[in-house]
Formats: sequence, C-alpha cells, structure tokens
Amino acid sequence: MDLLFTLLATVVALGLLVTIHEYGHFWVARRCGVKVLRFSIGFGPALYRWYDRQGTEYVIAGIPLGGYVKMLDEREAPVPEQELDQAFNRKTVKQRIAIVAAGPAANFLLAIVAFWVIAVLGVTTVAPVIGPVEPGSVAERAGLYEGLEILEIDGTATPTWHEVNLQLIRRLGETGQLQLQAREGEGGMPQRFTLELQDWLRGAEQPDPVTALGLTSWKPPVPPLIGQVSPDGAAAAAGLEAGDLIVAINDTPVDDWLVDVVPTIQSSAGQPLQLTIERDGRSRLLELTPAAREQDGKQIGFIGAGIEAFEWPEHMMRSISHNPLAAIPVAMVKTWDMTALTLDSLKKMITGLVSAKNLSGPITIAKVAGASAKSGVESFLGFIAYLSISLGVLNLLPIPVLDGGHLVYYVAEWIRGKPLSERVQGWGLQIGLTLIVGVMLFAIYNDISRLGS
Repeated sequence: MDLLFTLLATVVALGLLVTIHEYGHFWVARRCGVKVLRFSIGFGPALYRWYDRQGTEYVIAGIPLGGYVKMLDEREAPVPEQELDQAFNRKTVKQRIAIVAAGPAANFLLAIVAFWVIAVLGVTTVAPVIGPVEPGSVAERAGLYEGLEILEIDGTATPTWHEVNLQLIRRLGETGQLQLQAREGEGGMPQRFTLELQDWLRGAEQPDPVTALGLTSWKPPVPPLIGQVSPDGAAAAAGLEAGDLIVAINDTPVDDWLVDVVPTIQSSAGQPLQLTIERDGRSRLLELTPAAREQDGKQIGFIGAGIEAFEWPEHMMRSISHNPLAAIPVAMVKTWDMTALTLDSLKKMITGLVSAKNLSGPITIAKVAGASAKSGVESFLGFIAYLSISLGVLNLLPIPVLDGGHLVYYVAEWIRGKPLSERVQGWGLQIGLTLIVGVMLFAIYNDISRLGS
C-alpha cells in the first residue's frame, strides 16, 4: 500500500511539473503563430489521445518521466508551402527564444503559485529553539546555549527549523564567519553570535548542517509511555504492550524517551536489555534484545515500538500566514531565494565544495514525493515548488539538448545575424546528450547506493 501511494504521489508530482513546463512552450508557440503537431505527457505508447480544432494531437503516454511539444519544423519533415509561415524554424530568433524560454519560466511560475498557496494557507510549526549544545562544537565556541531561539542567520529570518537548515546549507564547504541572531524566551533581547567556519562540511555526503554545528532542537520532556508496538518487532517478542511505562533499563532509572531510552536502545543492537516497566500499577521485568539495522555505516538498535503522542507547549508553537495580497511578494522572494540556492549548490558541486553524492535521481524523488504527500498539503506543495525550481534551473543550463542549450544557439544567432553551422550544433548535441546521460546514470547510482545503506 505504501509503495502504491508513493508511486501515485510521484506520478502526480512529475505529471504536474511536466505538463506545466510543456504548456509553457505550447502557449507561447501558439501566440507566435507556430503550428503545434503534438503535446505529449510521457513517452512511449499512447494510453489516450485526442485532437483539438487546430489539429494538435494531445497524448498521455505510458512512461511518465517527461514530455514534449512537437512543432511544425522544416528541419524535421517537409512542410506544405501554405503552412511555411507556421513553421518554428521560420519564426524570428526573438520568437524562438521566447518559445524555448517559456518552459522553464512556467516552472518558476508554478513554484510562485505553490509558495503563494502555502503562504495563504499558513503553517503552524515548532520554533527553532536550541536544545543541548555539543561540548567543544562550533556552536559552543560561539557562545550559543540551550534555550535560545534562532531568529536570523546571515541576516535572513529563520522562523522554522526548515529555514534554519536552508540558510546553513548555503554555507556548505565555505570558510568564514556565520552571523546568527537569537534570543532567550519570547520577550528576550536579540543577541548576536559569530560562528567560525573552516571548509565547513566540504565534500560531505548527505550533510546534516544543524548537527555539524553542534546544535540540537529543543524538545519537551517525553515520558517513556509506550503507545504502539509493532507485532513483528523485538518489543512484541519481549512482551511489551501499549500502555506500559518504562521506568528503568538495566536497573538505571529512565525519565525521558528521547534522552534516556532511545540512545540506550540504539547503542545496544543485538545486546539483551532488562526493562523495568509499570503495567496496571504493578512493576514487571522484561528482557528485550534490540534488532540491528545499518545506518550511516553503523549498527543501530531498534525494537519496533513507539510512544504515546505528546503535545508541544503553546509558547513553542509559531503560526505563520499571510493575506492573499501580502503572500505574492513572499512567494516571489521564496522562489528567487530557492533558485539562487540551487545555482549555488550546483556551482559548489562542480568545484568540489559539495559532494556529488548529494545528486539525486528518480528513486530519491519518489521517496520524497511519497513522504511529503503523507505529511500534508503544505509539505507536498513545498516539494512540488522545490522540484519545479530545480527543473527550471536545470533546463536553463547551457547544455545542448536542454532548453538552455537551444537558447545559447539562438542568442548566438541573434548576435551573429546567422545561425551556427549544423556541424557545430551536431557536435554540441552529441556532447550534451553524453553529459546528460552520464549525470542521470550517476544520480541513479547515488539512489541505489542510498538504498543499499
């Protein structure tokens, strides 16, 4: 069932992105007087097709990993003389540039709309309040301590942990000072802290910037009261039941699930533990051996049990929303910031400041699509916005076979007053195709490597 849901979320997300991208090309082409022969969502055999009054064929194909708009073009097939004025290649270079650029532009517009909807709907989230700080870490040396709420990083507001992560990701691989503003309590005066970075997380695979600084997120005390038990896990085999309260492990008293119980279980893979529990007002002893699974190259223990749901203190919650008019600039700024972050990350990946292992392919995209869809409308819209921006940026890269490569050719034609030779364009096509296929295979390899770990 989970696999089906993930596949459905992936098809919906990719289908929407591809449709919007190709519709951008289609819409501008029509307005420039170009005859569109086919508008296809997906590749391969057609599952469903229909035609409009202008003779355009619309196709939904069986492989939902892309799409295309096929236009009338003398370079691809002979064109009847009465239709020559509708051929793409007969249009002015400015019109061809507009048609090609419209696809990526549509992706950026989709991101703006998605961020606008999120801003209007609003989100309720946990404030980025710092928990215990790791001794000797970058954060501790800068003077940060438990209980501070992070307000800004490098001058940008960070009302959520998500925003904190995004601002920290901008500094991956860098050397220099990171400026952070924080306050103690809701009414506290803002304080400024300077964190010194030195080749920070340079080349790291799947970096965790918050943890790398020595920071943790503050969490309320969570009593180790069992809420659910997996029927095929180590907890069920040991006799642990929903409603049990763990009071000690190996005769050591425990009070907090996250602070006391989870670290002990994770560090005890395959090792028997003696649990003292309270059930129906009586104390009992259970012997439990955590199962083992590999995580980040280490054996981590788990028991197949979870706790009762708990609520965050009201003063720790932040509600963020905007009226429809105020949400427009918010969405535009967010799209601009994410576009800049995507370009910066690509540059750092090329220069080696960020590991190429962070490049993701269709498997990772599918997993994130499924997880975001389960998390709610806001998370799924955010995922679509980020993916749409990535698609727009990647398509604008000056690589032949991509929209950006065609734009390079047409801009060169505009400057020179004549198109580049077909031989040059052919070389560019071969190089671009080789590069794109190589990157795709490497991204899929990264996906498979993550599955293996």
